[in-house]
Amino acid sequence: MAPSADRHGYWGQPTSTLDWCEENYVATFYIAEFWNTVSNLIMILPPIYGAIQTFRDGLEFRYVCSFLGLAAVGVGSWCFHMTLLYEMQLLDELPMIYSTCVFIYCLYECFKQENTISLFPIALLIIFSVSVTLVYLQWKEPVFHQVMYGALVACLVMRSIFIVTWVYPWLRPLCYTSLGVFLLGFLLWNIDNIFCNTLRASREKLPPGVGVATQFHAWWHIFTGLGSYLHILLSLQIRSTYLKHRPNIKFVCGVWPTLHIEPQKTS
Repeated sequence: MAPSADRHGYWGQPTSTLDWCEENYVATFYIAEFWNTVSNLIMILPPIYGAIQTFRDGLEFRYVCSFLGLAAVGVGSWCFHMTLLYEMQLLDELPMIYSTCVFIYCLYECFKQENTISLFPIALLIIFSVSVTLVYLQWKEPVFHQVMYGALVACLVMRSIFIVTWVYPWLRPLCYTSLGVFLLGFLLWNIDNIFCNTLRASREKLPPGVGVATQFHAWWHIFTGLGSYLHILLSLQIRSTYLKHRPNIKFVCGVWPTLHIEPQKTS
């Protein structure tokens, strides 16, 4: 976590229970943590495009919700790091729980008939989400949120590995890339927390352009945003394959992966 000696800006004294390692209001008077804010674009723009493409392809609405859930996390995180206000912190952290519950529903229900809605797992995930929300609103302990989020991610990891090990082994590269990128972000998140004082001291000595590369919480956004996006593609690929669609991953501008459903061939 960051030391408390930071300048103040447009949004006033921080009220959040967390203040990350990036120095506050250095880049601009209007954004508390500039790089931690703008790095959320990777969790906003690509998922919105993915939601539109998924809707156009006529795929199940749960996958549109997955993309929009990731975008909601990005918007909430943008607001949180821009303001460092407690209300905006909740707008960041609680959608992390809700969107991951959507991911879990999609992945654990991927081998059902098309447009099937399973009420029991939905009820369980809603109860879990409401319970976490109520406890967290009363017990403002960030570690509680982090443990609950970690438990959800662990459920996703176990299910994903099971599917690519026993059902669709040809999807292992996408699965392990998603997991590896996400874990890299988690590693950098921990380095940013544990070695904050060292990182801040190094940024005072390094040229500004080089010092930006040590904003590891911003890299956490980039890598976990990409890892989560790739996970949705994996989930879509699994579901589309099971439904005997013709999923095809294409690259926008030769760089960014998107999933398209090819038209069925007519005999």
